[in-house]
Amino acid sequence: MAEIDLNEIKRRMDGAVASLKSDLAGLRTGRASANLLDPVTVEAYGSQMPINQVANISVPEPRMVSVSVWDKQMVGKVERAIRESNLGLNPVTDGTTLRIPLPELNEERRKELVRVAHQYAESARVAARHVRRDGMDTLKKMEKGGDIGQDESRQMSDKVQKMTDDTIAEIDKLLSVKEGEIMQV
Repeated sequence: MAEIDLNEIKRRMDGAVASLKSDLAGLRTGRASANLLDPVTVEAYGSQMPINQVANISVPEPRMVSVSVWDKQMVGKVERAIRESNLGLNPVTDGTTLRIPLPELNEERRKELVRVAHQYAESARVAARHVRRDGMDTLKKMEKGGDIGQDESRQMSDKVQKMTDDTIAEIDKLLSVKEGEIMQV
């Protein structure tokens, strides 16, 4: 029973890292990419939806992203979601199409992207710590309930802590690599 617990904890921590990778992939460093808008969600039909579920995203030019919204009534919501996404993008509306010119990456913009990357990394660290806390709470309950002994509980706690440390080290490494990409001139 306890071993399954560790696998679940590992899976959830890996999920935090995968989410960070996805978020960092959205921080583009120069050329336009359809993935640039992956982190953007739109309030649509009563729930939050990824932007690619309400529009087609294409890259007609190296420094331009085009978003063709399927439902005319959603254009304003999609535009607002892009503006409020912390990606520093200003869409220009043309009917049901939003054209998003990508700004040149000046020093100030690079620093802003690094700040966003740090926010993403901190969110991932917090998620990993929440998983650790959940795991530790489960171990304490199992120990109290007599399912495992104190020694086994301590060993499992050490394993959970090691998983957490490894996950946070991986998050820091991903952040460092992305920061290097962004700050390259």
